[in-house]
Amino acid sequence: MKAGVVHAKNDIRYEDIDLPEVKAGDVLIQVKYTGICGSDIPRVNEGACHNFPIVLGHEFSGTIAKVGEKVTSLKVGDRVAGVPLVPCMECEDCQKGNYSLCKHYSFIGSRQNGSFAQYVVVPEKNAVKFENEVTFEQGAFFEPATVALHGLQRVNYKGGKRVAILGGGTIGMFVMQWAKIFGAKDVVVFDIADERLKLGERLGATGSINTLEDDFMQKAMALTDGRGFDYVFETAGNTITMKMAFELAANKAEICFVGTPTKELSFSVKEWENMNRKEFILTGSWMSYSAPFPGEEWKLVAHYFKTGDLKFDDSFIFKKMPLSQISDAFEMFKQPGMVKGKILIDSEK
Repeated sequence: MKAGVVHAKNDIRYEDIDLPEVKAGDVLIQVKYTGICGSDIPRVNEGACHNFPIVLGHEFSGTIAKVGEKVTSLKVGDRVAGVPLVPCMECEDCQKGNYSLCKHYSFIGSRQNGSFAQYVVVPEKNAVKFENEVTFEQGAFFEPATVALHGLQRVNYKGGKRVAILGGGTIGMFVMQWAKIFGAKDVVVFDIADERLKLGERLGATGSINTLEDDFMQKAMALTDGRGFDYVFETAGNTITMKMAFELAANKAEICFVGTPTKELSFSVKEWENMNRKEFILTGSWMSYSAPFPGEEWKLVAHYFKTGDLKFDDSFIFKKMPLSQISDAFEMFKQPGMVKGKILIDSEK
């Protein structure tokens, strides 16, 4: 089969490799689309892979091409989304159902060969079936959509409250929609790009605020009658928005950091004291799994994509590119600001 194989820094090649073996309990997926994740970019462009050679790709959709012995829940032809985490199922965290915290996990598309290929083999539980109403493009977005839902589940979320979403990227747009689906009174998106704010409103946000405006904090507080927000979800991993979350939080609020920071972060005493004075709860979110594996996050994405309540916007996709041009796709990320949205790699081309 053809695959995009990373051999070294800046060296990803479209070449022939052996079709993976299907063992008992495994399924062979004929890949349709794979999204290039932000974590894939340094692996290719900075040589940050765990080992070489390696086939990356972990946000993918496709159809079941073959099932191994003992597989009972899937059949040839089923449309599926890939679940990348392969937990050990034996450590203390796995025994408690905290699969994201497994110390001995493997990961499809980083620690073992992934979906930048025509075919990929995964364990039966790592393929989530979806119905015909869900497109293969949506299937490639299951992983980020589940990451967003897991963030919502990391707090004691209740409907009827006011929610702030810091960061209008794909994850932020999904968190915003989950908040609405589960009964938020108001959901306000904060970003620096007007087109992302307009997208948020198109997808159901009740308000949007451009944080480049000098009086944005006053506008935000006016939307909450001066109280602040009951739930704050930081999705950008940005120093500015992480500090902003402390300011926007209401008394007794809950804050979840979904975004992954990339720079050192420090708080002044006054900034940090917000946690004491407001008595808010701060937590983080990592990946998207719960018991029984892979978790209700994955089932709910399949359901709400099918019903249309979890909306998918064409602007989520920046460009579709054939697998044969995967090297060109990663070159595009070397031009700052060029890629606005997800690049999907089409393994059938």
